[in-house]
Amino acid sequence: MDHERVLRDVTVRLPTASTVPEACQWTVAALARHTPATASVLLRVHDRLRCVAATGAWQVFSHVPATADDAGPARHRPEPSVVRRVYASGETAAVPDVAADPDYLPIRPDVTTELCVPVRDPAGRPIGVLDLQWSEPITLAPWQETAERLADRLGTRIAALGGPPAESRSEKLLRHAAAFTAAGTDWDLMTAAIAAARDVSALSAAVLVLTGRGGPRLGAPTDTPGALEARIRAELAEAGPATLDRIIDRAHRYGSAYTLGEAGHPPTEEYLPLTRAGARTLVAVPVGTPSSGGVLLVADGRSLRPDPTTVNLIELLAGQAWTCLDRLRTLARLREQASSDPLTGLRHTGPFGQRIATATPGRTALLAIDVDGFKHVNDTYGHQAGDRLLVGLARALEGALRQGDELYRTGGDEFFAVIEVSHPQEAVRIAERLTEAARRTGRTISVGIALPRPDEPPERTLHRADQALYAVKRHGRDGVHLSAA
Repeated sequence: MDHERVLRDVTVRLPTASTVPEACQWTVAALARHTPATASVLLRVHDRLRCVAATGAWQVFSHVPATADDAGPARHRPEPSVVRRVYASGETAAVPDVAADPDYLPIRPDVTTELCVPVRDPAGRPIGVLDLQWSEPITLAPWQETAERLADRLGTRIAALGGPPAESRSEKLLRHAAAFTAAGTDWDLMTAAIAAARDVSALSAAVLVLTGRGGPRLGAPTDTPGALEARIRAELAEAGPATLDRIIDRAHRYGSAYTLGEAGHPPTEEYLPLTRAGARTLVAVPVGTPSSGGVLLVADGRSLRPDPTTVNLIELLAGQAWTCLDRLRTLARLREQASSDPLTGLRHTGPFGQRIATATPGRTALLAIDVDGFKHVNDTYGHQAGDRLLVGLARALEGALRQGDELYRTGGDEFFAVIEVSHPQEAVRIAERLTEAARRTGRTISVGIALPRPDEPPERTLHRADQALYAVKRHGRDGVHLSAA
Protein backbone atom coordinates (compact mmCIF):
# COMPACT_ATOMS: atom_id res chain seq x y z
CA MET A 1 0.00 0.00 0.00
CA ASP A 2 1.40 3.41 -1.04
CA HIS A 3 0.39 5.49 1.96
CA GLU A 4 1.98 8.62 0.52
CA ARG A 5 -0.34 8.35 -2.45
CA VAL A 6 -3.35 8.18 -0.10
CA LEU A 7 -2.15 11.39 1.54
CA ARG A 8 -1.59 13.08 -1.83
CA ASP A 9 -5.09 12.18 -3.04
CA VAL A 10 -6.67 13.80 -0.02
CA THR A 11 -4.27 16.75 0.13
CA VAL A 12 -4.94 17.72 -3.50
CA ARG A 13 -8.72 17.75 -3.09
CA LEU A 14 -9.16 19.27 0.39
CA PRO A 15 -8.26 22.89 -0.52
CA THR A 16 -10.99 22.93 -3.17
CA ALA A 17 -13.75 21.78 -0.80
CA SER A 18 -16.19 24.65 -0.25
CA THR A 19 -18.11 23.12 2.67
CA VAL A 20 -17.26 20.98 5.69
CA PRO A 21 -19.43 18.02 4.53
CA GLU A 22 -17.70 18.18 1.13
CA ALA A 23 -14.23 18.09 2.75
CA CYS A 24 -15.25 15.10 4.89
CA GLN A 25 -16.83 13.27 1.96
CA TRP A 26 -13.74 13.71 -0.22
CA THR A 27 -11.57 12.35 2.60
CA VAL A 28 -13.55 9.12 2.99
CA ALA A 29 -13.94 8.77 -0.78
CA ALA A 30 -10.17 8.97 -1.22
CA LEU A 31 -9.70 6.34 1.49
CA ALA A 32 -12.25 4.08 -0.22
CA ARG A 33 -10.13 4.07 -3.37
CA HIS A 34 -7.20 2.57 -1.47
CA THR A 35 -8.74 0.30 1.16
CA PRO A 36 -11.94 -1.75 1.55
CA ALA A 37 -12.37 -0.37 5.05
CA THR A 38 -15.55 1.30 6.21
CA ALA A 39 -14.56 4.96 6.62
CA SER A 40 -16.57 7.64 8.44
CA VAL A 41 -16.06 11.14 9.82
CA LEU A 42 -18.05 12.19 12.88
CA LEU A 43 -17.94 15.81 14.07
CA ARG A 44 -19.18 17.40 17.29
CA VAL A 45 -22.51 19.14 16.63
CA HIS A 46 -24.06 20.49 19.84
CA ASP A 47 -23.95 17.48 22.21
CA ARG A 48 -23.50 14.73 19.63
CA LEU A 49 -20.84 13.31 17.35
CA ARG A 50 -22.78 13.34 14.08
CA CYS A 51 -21.80 11.32 11.03
CA VAL A 52 -20.97 13.92 8.36
CA ALA A 53 -19.58 11.53 5.74
CA ALA A 54 -19.19 7.77 5.38
CA THR A 55 -18.46 5.10 2.79
CA GLY A 56 -18.03 1.36 2.55
CA ALA A 57 -20.58 0.22 5.13
CA TRP A 58 -24.05 -1.27 4.95
CA GLN A 59 -25.04 0.85 7.95
CA VAL A 60 -23.46 3.64 10.01
CA PHE A 61 -24.62 5.36 13.20
CA SER A 62 -26.20 8.75 12.57
CA HIS A 63 -24.81 10.11 15.83
CA VAL A 64 -23.46 9.06 19.22
CA PRO A 65 -23.17 11.07 22.46
CA ALA A 66 -19.95 13.08 22.52
CA THR A 67 -19.34 12.32 26.21
CA ALA A 68 -20.95 10.21 28.93
CA ASP A 69 -22.51 13.38 30.38
CA ASP A 70 -24.34 14.00 27.09
CA ALA A 71 -25.95 10.57 27.06
CA GLY A 72 -28.95 11.55 29.20
CA PRO A 73 -30.35 9.79 32.31
CA ALA A 74 -28.53 6.61 33.28
CA ARG A 75 -31.50 4.40 32.40
CA HIS A 76 -31.52 5.85 28.85
CA ARG A 77 -27.78 5.86 28.23
CA PRO A 78 -26.59 3.98 25.15
CA GLU A 79 -23.61 1.69 25.15
CA PRO A 80 -20.17 3.33 25.19
CA SER A 81 -18.32 3.51 21.90
CA VAL A 82 -14.77 3.66 20.59
CA VAL A 83 -15.49 6.95 18.77
CA ARG A 84 -16.79 8.57 21.97
CA ARG A 85 -13.74 7.31 23.86
CA VAL A 86 -11.36 8.71 21.26
CA TYR A 87 -13.14 12.07 21.12
CA ALA A 88 -13.21 12.40 24.92
CA SER A 89 -9.56 11.40 25.40
CA GLY A 90 -8.07 12.91 22.24
CA GLU A 91 -6.03 9.70 21.86
CA THR A 92 -6.02 7.29 18.93
CA ALA A 93 -7.56 3.84 19.48
CA ALA A 94 -6.10 0.97 17.45
CA VAL A 95 -8.25 -2.13 18.06
CA PRO A 96 -6.80 -5.25 16.39
CA ASP A 97 -9.68 -7.45 17.67
CA VAL A 98 -13.03 -5.68 18.06
CA ALA A 99 -14.48 -8.71 19.84
CA ALA A 100 -12.12 -7.98 22.74
CA ASP A 101 -13.11 -4.30 23.06
CA PRO A 102 -16.32 -3.75 25.09
CA ASP A 103 -16.78 -0.28 23.55
CA TYR A 104 -17.09 -1.53 19.97
CA LEU A 105 -20.41 -0.67 18.30
CA PRO A 106 -21.09 -3.26 15.56
CA ILE A 107 -22.00 -1.97 12.10
CA ARG A 108 -21.28 -5.17 10.17
CA PRO A 109 -20.98 -8.75 11.41
CA ASP A 110 -17.65 -9.34 9.65
CA VAL A 111 -15.63 -6.42 11.07
CA THR A 112 -12.48 -7.55 12.88
CA THR A 113 -10.34 -4.41 13.26
CA GLU A 114 -11.03 -0.75 14.07
CA LEU A 115 -8.83 2.32 13.92
CA CYS A 116 -10.21 5.58 15.28
CA VAL A 117 -8.20 8.83 15.35
CA PRO A 118 -9.19 12.28 16.66
CA VAL A 119 -9.78 15.16 14.26
CA ARG A 120 -8.42 18.34 15.87
CA ASP A 121 -8.59 22.03 15.14
CA PRO A 122 -5.31 24.00 14.70
CA ALA A 123 -5.23 24.61 18.48
CA GLY A 124 -5.17 20.86 19.10
CA ARG A 125 -8.73 20.58 20.46
CA PRO A 126 -10.72 17.51 19.29
CA ILE A 127 -13.64 18.45 17.02
CA GLY A 128 -14.49 14.94 15.86
CA VAL A 129 -13.04 11.58 14.80
CA LEU A 130 -12.01 9.69 11.66
CA ASP A 131 -13.02 6.04 12.03
CA LEU A 132 -11.84 3.07 9.91
CA GLN A 133 -13.06 -0.52 10.21
CA TRP A 134 -11.78 -3.59 8.34
CA SER A 135 -13.15 -7.08 7.85
CA GLU A 136 -9.84 -8.56 6.74
CA PRO A 137 -6.36 -8.83 8.31
CA ILE A 138 -4.57 -5.48 8.30
CA THR A 139 -1.30 -4.07 9.60
CA LEU A 140 -2.45 -1.22 11.80
CA ALA A 141 0.81 0.69 12.38
CA PRO A 142 1.19 2.29 8.90
CA TRP A 143 -2.53 2.95 8.68
CA GLN A 144 -2.47 4.64 12.08
CA GLU A 145 0.21 7.07 10.91
CA THR A 146 -1.65 7.74 7.65
CA ALA A 147 -5.03 8.21 9.37
CA GLU A 148 -3.58 10.62 11.92
CA ARG A 149 -1.95 12.72 9.19
CA LEU A 150 -5.19 12.74 7.19
CA ALA A 151 -7.16 13.74 10.27
CA ASP A 152 -4.78 16.63 10.94
CA ARG A 153 -5.16 17.95 7.39
CA LEU A 154 -8.92 17.49 7.52
CA GLY A 155 -9.09 19.35 10.86
CA THR A 156 -7.13 22.27 9.38
CA ARG A 157 -9.48 22.48 6.39
CA ILE A 158 -12.57 22.27 8.61
CA ALA A 159 -11.24 25.15 10.70
CA ALA A 160 -10.58 27.20 7.56
CA LEU A 161 -14.21 26.60 6.50
CA GLY A 162 -15.53 27.87 9.84
CA GLY A 163 -15.51 24.74 11.99
CA PRO A 164 -17.97 21.84 12.27
CA PRO A 165 -21.39 22.49 10.73
CA ALA A 166 -24.00 24.14 12.91
CA GLU A 167 -26.87 22.07 14.21
CA SER A 168 -29.68 22.09 11.66
CA ARG A 169 -33.17 23.10 12.68
CA SER A 170 -34.43 19.56 12.17
CA GLU A 171 -31.67 18.30 14.46
CA LYS A 172 -32.64 20.92 17.05
CA LEU A 173 -36.26 19.83 16.77
CA LEU A 174 -35.30 16.21 17.37
CA ARG A 175 -33.13 17.12 20.37
CA HIS A 176 -35.84 19.21 21.99
CA ALA A 177 -38.52 16.59 21.35
CA ALA A 178 -36.33 14.10 23.22
CA ALA A 179 -36.02 16.59 26.11
CA PHE A 180 -39.83 16.90 26.25
CA THR A 181 -40.19 13.14 26.49
CA ALA A 182 -37.63 12.96 29.31
CA ALA A 183 -39.25 15.77 31.38
CA GLY A 184 -40.55 14.44 34.69
CA THR A 185 -42.69 17.38 35.82
CA ASP A 186 -44.95 20.07 34.34
CA TRP A 187 -42.39 22.69 35.33
CA ASP A 188 -39.52 20.85 33.60
CA LEU A 189 -41.60 20.39 30.46
CA MET A 190 -42.75 24.00 30.23
CA THR A 191 -39.20 25.23 30.82
CA ALA A 192 -37.96 22.90 28.05
CA ALA A 193 -40.71 24.08 25.67
CA ILE A 194 -39.82 27.74 26.19
CA ALA A 195 -36.11 27.09 25.67
CA ALA A 196 -36.89 25.03 22.54
CA ALA A 197 -39.07 27.75 21.02
CA ARG A 198 -36.34 30.34 21.46
CA ASP A 199 -33.67 28.02 20.09
CA VAL A 200 -35.54 26.84 16.98
CA SER A 201 -36.97 30.27 16.12
CA ALA A 202 -33.79 32.26 16.92
CA LEU A 203 -36.05 34.80 18.64
CA SER A 204 -35.09 36.05 22.09
CA ALA A 205 -38.21 35.49 24.21
CA ALA A 206 -40.89 32.85 24.67
CA VAL A 207 -43.86 32.74 27.06
CA LEU A 208 -46.52 30.08 27.60
CA VAL A 209 -50.03 31.17 28.53
CA LEU A 210 -52.15 28.26 29.78
CA THR A 211 -55.79 27.84 30.72
CA GLY A 212 -56.70 26.41 34.11
CA ARG A 213 -59.44 26.02 36.69
CA GLY A 214 -58.64 29.41 38.17
CA GLY A 215 -58.43 31.11 34.79
CA PRO A 216 -55.54 31.67 32.39
CA ARG A 217 -52.03 31.86 33.81
CA LEU A 218 -48.46 32.28 32.69
CA GLY A 219 -46.54 29.04 32.41
CA ALA A 220 -43.27 28.33 34.18
CA PRO A 221 -40.47 30.77 33.31
CA THR A 222 -37.01 29.68 32.27
CA ASP A 223 -34.29 29.83 34.91
CA THR A 224 -32.66 32.88 33.32
CA PRO A 225 -35.23 34.78 31.25
CA GLY A 226 -33.88 37.61 29.11
CA ALA A 227 -34.88 41.22 29.64
CA LEU A 228 -37.59 41.17 26.93
CA GLU A 229 -39.08 37.94 28.22
CA ALA A 230 -39.20 39.32 31.78
CA ARG A 231 -40.92 42.50 30.56
CA ILE A 232 -43.48 40.52 28.53
CA ARG A 233 -44.33 38.36 31.54
CA ALA A 234 -44.74 41.47 33.70
CA GLU A 235 -46.97 43.24 31.16
CA LEU A 236 -49.15 40.15 30.63
CA ALA A 237 -49.51 39.65 34.38
CA GLU A 238 -50.58 43.27 34.78
CA ALA A 239 -52.98 43.06 31.82
CA GLY A 240 -54.95 40.40 33.69
CA PRO A 241 -57.01 37.29 32.88
CA ALA A 242 -59.36 38.97 30.38
CA THR A 243 -56.48 39.90 28.07
CA LEU A 244 -54.91 36.45 28.42
CA ASP A 245 -58.27 34.89 27.55
CA ARG A 246 -58.50 37.01 24.40
CA ILE A 247 -54.96 36.04 23.33
CA ILE A 248 -55.78 32.34 23.80
CA ASP A 249 -59.13 32.67 22.05
CA ARG A 250 -57.57 34.45 19.07
CA ALA A 251 -54.92 31.74 18.62
CA HIS A 252 -57.42 28.89 18.82
CA ARG A 253 -60.07 30.63 16.75
CA TYR A 254 -57.83 31.66 13.85
CA GLY A 255 -54.68 29.51 14.22
CA SER A 256 -51.02 30.46 14.26
CA ALA A 257 -50.03 34.00 13.33
CA TYR A 258 -46.82 36.01 12.95
CA THR A 259 -45.69 39.56 12.27
CA LEU A 260 -44.13 40.68 9.01
CA GLY A 261 -41.60 42.93 10.74
CA GLU A 262 -42.90 46.06 9.07
CA ALA A 263 -43.05 49.34 10.99
CA GLY A 264 -46.13 51.54 11.21
CA HIS A 265 -48.76 48.82 11.55
CA PRO A 266 -50.48 48.76 14.97
CA PRO A 267 -51.19 45.45 16.73
CA THR A 268 -54.66 44.27 17.71
CA GLU A 269 -55.75 45.26 21.22
CA GLU A 270 -54.90 42.00 22.97
CA TYR A 271 -51.27 42.25 21.83
CA LEU A 272 -50.72 45.79 23.17
CA PRO A 273 -49.05 44.45 26.37
CA LEU A 274 -46.40 42.79 24.21
CA THR A 275 -45.63 45.96 22.25
CA ARG A 276 -45.45 47.91 25.52
CA ALA A 277 -42.87 45.37 26.68
CA GLY A 278 -40.80 46.09 23.56
CA ALA A 279 -41.77 43.17 21.29
CA ARG A 280 -41.52 44.03 17.60
CA THR A 281 -41.73 40.51 16.22
CA LEU A 282 -44.23 37.88 17.42
CA VAL A 283 -45.18 34.32 16.57
CA ALA A 284 -48.35 33.08 18.33
CA VAL A 285 -49.11 29.35 18.20
CA PRO A 286 -52.12 27.61 19.81
CA VAL A 287 -51.32 24.84 22.28
CA GLY A 288 -53.69 21.95 23.05
CA THR A 289 -57.39 22.81 23.08
CA PRO A 290 -59.15 26.10 23.90
CA SER A 291 -60.55 24.68 27.16
CA SER A 292 -57.42 22.98 28.46
CA GLY A 293 -54.51 24.32 26.41
CA GLY A 294 -53.24 27.81 25.78
CA VAL A 295 -50.90 29.70 23.49
CA LEU A 296 -47.14 29.85 22.95
CA LEU A 297 -45.87 33.39 22.29
CA VAL A 298 -42.38 33.70 20.78
CA ALA A 299 -41.09 37.27 20.41
CA ASP A 300 -38.11 39.49 19.72
CA GLY A 301 -37.30 43.16 20.20
CA ARG A 302 -36.05 43.43 16.63
CA SER A 303 -38.36 43.90 13.65
CA LEU A 304 -37.87 40.61 11.86
CA ARG A 305 -39.81 38.56 9.31
CA PRO A 306 -40.24 34.97 10.54
CA ASP A 307 -40.55 32.63 7.59
CA PRO A 308 -43.46 30.15 7.41
CA THR A 309 -41.07 27.22 7.95
CA THR A 310 -40.06 28.68 11.32
CA VAL A 311 -43.72 29.00 12.30
CA ASN A 312 -44.32 25.39 11.24
CA LEU A 313 -41.42 24.19 13.40
CA ILE A 314 -42.78 26.09 16.41
CA GLU A 315 -46.18 24.49 15.77
CA LEU A 316 -44.53 21.07 15.77
CA LEU A 317 -42.75 21.90 19.04
CA ALA A 318 -45.97 23.15 20.62
CA GLY A 319 -47.83 20.01 19.55
CA GLN A 320 -45.11 17.73 20.93
CA ALA A 321 -44.90 19.69 24.17
CA TRP A 322 -48.67 19.54 24.65
CA THR A 323 -48.74 15.78 24.02
CA CYS A 324 -46.05 15.28 26.67
CA LEU A 325 -47.74 17.69 29.10
CA ASP A 326 -51.06 15.89 28.67
CA ARG A 327 -49.29 12.57 29.32
CA LEU A 328 -47.71 13.90 32.53
CA ARG A 329 -51.06 15.19 33.77
CA THR A 330 -52.80 11.93 32.91
CA LEU A 331 -50.17 9.97 34.81
CA ALA A 332 -50.52 12.33 37.78
CA ARG A 333 -54.31 11.81 37.78
CA LEU A 334 -53.88 8.05 37.62
CA ARG A 335 -51.40 8.12 40.50
CA GLU A 336 -53.80 10.28 42.50
CA GLN A 337 -56.68 7.92 41.78
CA ALA A 338 -54.56 4.93 42.70
CA SER A 339 -53.59 6.46 46.05
CA SER A 340 -56.87 8.21 46.97
CA ASP A 341 -60.21 7.12 48.35
CA PRO A 342 -62.77 7.87 45.60
CA LEU A 343 -65.47 8.85 48.12
CA THR A 344 -63.67 11.34 50.37
CA GLY A 345 -60.60 12.16 48.27
CA LEU A 346 -58.38 11.29 51.22
CA ARG A 347 -55.33 9.13 50.72
CA HIS A 348 -55.86 5.51 51.65
CA THR A 349 -54.08 2.39 52.87
CA GLY A 350 -51.14 2.31 50.43
CA PRO A 351 -49.81 5.84 51.08
CA PHE A 352 -50.65 5.43 54.78
CA GLY A 353 -48.38 2.38 55.01
CA GLN A 354 -45.56 4.29 53.31
CA ARG A 355 -46.02 7.25 55.66
CA ILE A 356 -45.96 5.35 58.94
CA ALA A 357 -42.83 3.50 57.80
CA THR A 358 -41.03 6.87 58.10
CA ALA A 359 -42.51 7.80 61.50
CA THR A 360 -40.07 9.33 63.99
CA PRO A 361 -40.09 7.66 67.44
CA GLY A 362 -41.50 9.99 70.10
CA ARG A 363 -42.35 12.71 67.56
CA THR A 364 -44.85 11.23 65.10
CA ALA A 365 -48.29 10.57 66.55
CA LEU A 366 -50.75 8.12 64.99
CA LEU A 367 -54.39 8.95 65.68
CA ALA A 368 -56.84 6.08 65.07
CA ILE A 369 -60.33 7.55 64.46
CA ASP A 370 -63.63 5.70 64.40
CA VAL A 371 -67.12 7.16 63.77
CA ASP A 372 -69.44 6.37 66.67
CA GLY A 373 -72.70 4.69 65.67
CA PHE A 374 -71.92 4.62 61.95
CA LYS A 375 -73.47 1.15 61.42
CA HIS A 376 -76.76 2.43 62.82
CA VAL A 377 -76.78 5.27 60.24
CA ASN A 378 -76.20 2.86 57.37
CA ASP A 379 -78.80 0.36 58.62
CA THR A 380 -81.43 3.02 59.33
CA TYR A 381 -80.97 5.60 56.58
CA GLY A 382 -79.10 3.67 53.90
CA HIS A 383 -75.59 3.72 52.45
CA GLN A 384 -76.07 7.01 50.61
CA ALA A 385 -76.69 8.74 53.93
CA GLY A 386 -73.64 6.98 55.34
CA ASP A 387 -71.54 8.18 52.42
CA ARG A 388 -72.71 11.77 52.92
CA LEU A 389 -71.82 11.50 56.60
CA LEU A 390 -68.30 10.26 55.79
CA VAL A 391 -67.65 13.02 53.24
CA GLY A 392 -68.86 15.75 55.61
CA LEU A 393 -66.86 14.32 58.50
CA ALA A 394 -63.71 14.03 56.36
CA ARG A 395 -63.95 17.74 55.47
CA ALA A 396 -64.54 18.67 59.12
CA LEU A 397 -61.53 16.65 60.34
CA GLU A 398 -59.30 18.09 57.61
CA GLY A 399 -60.32 21.60 58.70
CA ALA A 400 -59.39 20.85 62.31
CA LEU A 401 -55.88 19.63 61.46
CA ARG A 402 -52.85 21.89 61.10
CA GLN A 403 -50.87 22.61 57.95
CA GLY A 404 -48.73 19.55 57.29
CA ASP A 405 -50.90 17.12 59.27
CA GLU A 406 -52.17 14.18 57.19
CA LEU A 407 -55.54 12.43 57.21
CA TYR A 408 -56.21 8.99 55.70
CA ARG A 409 -59.30 6.84 55.27
CA THR A 410 -58.26 3.24 55.93
CA GLY A 411 -61.65 1.49 56.05
CA GLY A 412 -65.41 2.02 55.99
CA ASP A 413 -65.70 4.49 58.89
CA GLU A 414 -62.07 4.25 59.99
CA PHE A 415 -59.65 7.15 59.62
CA PHE A 416 -56.07 7.75 60.69
CA ALA A 417 -54.32 11.06 61.22
CA VAL A 418 -50.52 11.25 61.18
CA ILE A 419 -49.12 14.35 62.89
CA GLU A 420 -45.75 15.59 64.06
CA VAL A 421 -45.65 16.75 67.71
CA SER A 422 -43.08 17.93 70.24
CA HIS A 423 -44.61 15.93 73.11
CA PRO A 424 -47.52 13.48 73.62
CA GLN A 425 -49.89 16.06 75.15
CA GLU A 426 -49.74 18.06 71.93
CA ALA A 427 -51.18 15.01 70.16
CA VAL A 428 -53.95 14.83 72.74
CA ARG A 429 -54.89 18.47 72.11
CA ILE A 430 -55.06 17.88 68.35
CA ALA A 431 -57.22 14.79 68.91
CA GLU A 432 -59.59 16.84 71.10
CA ARG A 433 -59.88 19.40 68.30
CA LEU A 434 -60.95 16.56 66.02
CA THR A 435 -63.65 15.40 68.42
CA GLU A 436 -64.96 18.98 68.68
CA ALA A 437 -65.04 19.30 64.89
CA ALA A 438 -67.00 16.02 64.64
CA ARG A 439 -69.55 17.23 67.20
CA ARG A 440 -70.19 20.32 65.08
CA THR A 441 -71.33 18.01 62.27
CA GLY A 442 -73.80 16.31 64.60
CA ARG A 443 -71.70 13.16 65.03
CA THR A 444 -69.12 11.93 67.54
CA ILE A 445 -65.85 10.08 67.10
CA SER A 446 -63.52 8.02 69.27
CA VAL A 447 -59.77 8.65 68.93
CA GLY A 448 -56.86 6.46 70.07
CA ILE A 449 -53.31 7.86 70.07
CA ALA A 450 -49.92 6.11 69.93
CA LEU A 451 -46.40 7.46 69.40
CA PRO A 452 -43.84 5.03 67.94
CA ARG A 453 -41.24 3.70 70.35
CA PRO A 454 -37.58 3.27 69.32
CA ASP A 455 -37.16 0.16 67.14
CA GLU A 456 -40.90 -0.54 67.28
CA PRO A 457 -42.39 -2.01 64.07
CA PRO A 458 -45.12 0.19 62.53
CA GLU A 459 -47.63 -2.63 62.92
CA ARG A 460 -47.10 -2.64 66.69
CA THR A 461 -47.63 1.15 66.88
CA LEU A 462 -50.86 0.79 64.90
CA HIS A 463 -52.03 -1.97 67.24
CA ARG A 464 -51.44 0.26 70.28
CA ALA A 465 -53.39 3.10 68.63
CA ASP A 466 -56.28 0.70 67.95
CA GLN A 467 -56.20 -0.55 71.53
CA ALA A 468 -56.37 3.05 72.76
CA LEU A 469 -59.36 3.58 70.45
CA TYR A 470 -61.13 0.54 71.90
CA ALA A 471 -60.50 1.90 75.39
CA VAL A 472 -62.48 5.03 74.40
CA LYS A 473 -65.30 2.83 73.07
CA ARG A 474 -65.46 0.86 76.30
CA HIS A 475 -65.79 4.07 78.33
CA GLY A 476 -68.72 5.55 76.45
CA ARG A 477 -67.22 6.76 73.14
CA ASP A 478 -66.83 10.44 72.04
CA GLY A 479 -63.39 10.85 73.58
CA VAL A 480 -59.62 10.58 73.35
CA HIS A 481 -57.20 8.07 74.88
CA LEU A 482 -53.37 8.10 74.74
CA SER A 483 -51.59 4.75 74.68
CA ALA A 484 -49.08 4.31 77.46
CA ALA A 485 -45.55 5.22 76.41
